[in-house]
Amino acid sequence: MSDEVHLYPYLVLGALLFTCGVVCMATKRNAIGILIGVELVLNGANINFVAFSKYNAVFQVEGMIFALFVIVLAAGEAAVALAIVLNFYNNHATVDVDGADELKG
Repeated sequence: MSDEVHLYPYLVLGALLFTCGVVCMATKRNAIGILIGVELVLNGANINFVAFSKYNAVFQVEGMIFALFVIVLAAGEAAVALAIVLNFYNNHATVDVDGADELKG
């Protein structure tokens, strides 16, 4: 028997992280909680990209490159989103996304 871990556990972990992120985005009212959910979704996708790059002969380098792009995208998204949250907090004294009624156009 081989001690090597196969593709299936990585896919299950990626799907679990993705699902937790979607649930977090759907249920949280706090802007920080929603950002955490977005990060979980992106990390679940990254795990799948890296797993497919390891176990698929066609998707060797591309999976790692896609994962690096997602990491850069997540860093940029976090910086911009936190700036928006801080600006929102300065204007409304809360980070509750339901408190943004006057932003409707």
